[in-house]
Amino acid sequence: MLAVLVQSLMIMSPQAMAGGLVEVLPQIKPSVVAIGTYQRTRSPAFRFLGTGFAVGNGRLIATNAHVLPESLATDGMESLVIVLPGDEQTRGVREVRRVAVDRNRDLAVLRMEQGEPLPALSLARGSKPQEGQAIAFTGFPIGNALGMTPVTHRGIIAAITPIGIPQGNARDLNPALIRRLSGEVFRVYQLDATAYPGNSGSPVFDPETGEVVGVINMVFVKGTKENILSDPSGISYAIPVEHLSNLLNGL
Repeated sequence: MLAVLVQSLMIMSPQAMAGGLVEVLPQIKPSVVAIGTYQRTRSPAFRFLGTGFAVGNGRLIATNAHVLPESLATDGMESLVIVLPGDEQTRGVREVRRVAVDRNRDLAVLRMEQGEPLPALSLARGSKPQEGQAIAFTGFPIGNALGMTPVTHRGIIAAITPIGIPQGNARDLNPALIRRLSGEVFRVYQLDATAYPGNSGSPVFDPETGEVVGVINMVFVKGTKENILSDPSGISYAIPVEHLSNLLNGL
């Protein structure tokens, strides 16, 4: 009898694990946006750059700093925009402007000046995530090719690791790594789920509660963590949400 009960629980386990995510996703997806630039005179008019998500009062959009363009062709009427969630008929475009940037943590906050605010995601506070904790993230992997349909991946926090590892050979050092090794220890989340180009800026959240625990980051972390690799690994990373909270508090 006990063996039958154990076998039953093992069979039910995957569904039980997915149950929370199925319920939470409808709360997450309306807050996740595509970030890019818009210029009416070019083709395509919208150029996708990365993912963001609504925080605070619903008019603030969190993302990675490296997602944003260094400059805009303002003489050509190019603007920074977000594409709102929804189907082809209801999807909209809103102009945004950057209001805060933390380049040391590769985080940025944008503000949507017009239109209705989006449902803001809750940022985790208090106890920090632990290794082995289940996570999920939603964004636009390879958005240029796969389109503006939000995609969700799930996994665990595989490790909480320093962003930079001291190298045994000076040839393996670069200016970014030196800067990060000389300051306070900056730890990031290493994930066992695969993120793709376009996922940068995606919210990493608890699949049971929907609380955001981190922000997917591919370029910034890999450039430091894996700088000595000729072929970067498929490992994904996320910036802990506490750094985003600090940036928002500054506003």
